[in-house]
Amino acid sequence: MPELLPPMLLATIAILAGFAGLIWSADRFVAGSAAIAKSLGAAPLIIGLTIVSFGTSAPEVMVSLNASFKGEGGLAIGNALGSNIANMGLVLGITTLLAAIPVQRHLLSQEIPVLLIASLVGGVFLFDNQLQRWEGVTLLLILLPAIGFLIVVKRKSPASAEVSAEGEVDNLGTRPAILWFCIGLIALIISSDILVWGAKTYAEFFGVSSLIIGLTVIAVGTSLPELAASAISALKGHHDIALGNIVGSNMFNLLAVMSIPGAVAPLALESQVFERDFFTMFAITLLLCGLVIIALRSKQPQKRRLGKVSGVLLLSCYIAYYIKLFIDT
Repeated sequence: MPELLPPMLLATIAILAGFAGLIWSADRFVAGSAAIAKSLGAAPLIIGLTIVSFGTSAPEVMVSLNASFKGEGGLAIGNALGSNIANMGLVLGITTLLAAIPVQRHLLSQEIPVLLIASLVGGVFLFDNQLQRWEGVTLLLILLPAIGFLIVVKRKSPASAEVSAEGEVDNLGTRPAILWFCIGLIALIISSDILVWGAKTYAEFFGVSSLIIGLTVIAVGTSLPELAASAISALKGHHDIALGNIVGSNMFNLLAVMSIPGAVAPLALESQVFERDFFTMFAITLLLCGLVIIALRSKQPQKRRLGKVSGVLLLSCYIAYYIKLFIDT
């Protein structure tokens, strides 16, 4: 037993250090990206759909690549699906509990349809419990036009491109903003890797399968940048970044992260990947869509937002999914 103490103690330190690093780096990254958006005249939502989502999804990409080349395709797929479930159930759930997020009408006509299409395509490919190389490549090729479409329609739609008047962007110069953006992004990736390493050490110690590790420990660990960035964005009033971050990250996970293991080598999957994990992800996506529709139907503009009730529902679904995972294992 004594020989197990040093690595477990090191893992504990890594987890604590990872949390601390994520909180600080997310604050600096959001400050830098928001300031850059302001200086360029771009809406924070555009930054959220591109730089923020891509940057904070870097840990998922790295984990997926490493796992795929090591023959751990289940971990890679679990990482992608688990991260999406965590983004909506955990990240958005906690974010809406911290601060109500205004819902803009363009969510229903632009971001959510793209996310639903990406989810449906991914579901079709996973239905036969396999992910072929051509399917992985197809998912990857869909990413660029999906992001391009969102950017184009927002440039043509003043209503969806408006920067929220609530909250203020930090008054940083261009160079300091770029510097903090770079430092924050690098620190986010490093901190996430440190935390994931510590969490994976814990999971492996208790003999959890690679799929479950991907769905839980790795998914939560690599989603922590989204949680930190979105929570801080909401508290600072950068609501467009918070929403754009979740939607952009989920699309990126489906079209890029999930495509990597299939593109590397054809992959056979457990039946539970589709029946349990994909189904849960798609169900929570539909729930989010329903919550957005309900919010937009309100005749009072101040009530068109995702608040504590939405947060409780999303977080409850996430907890129920975790209970199901532990029952299955």
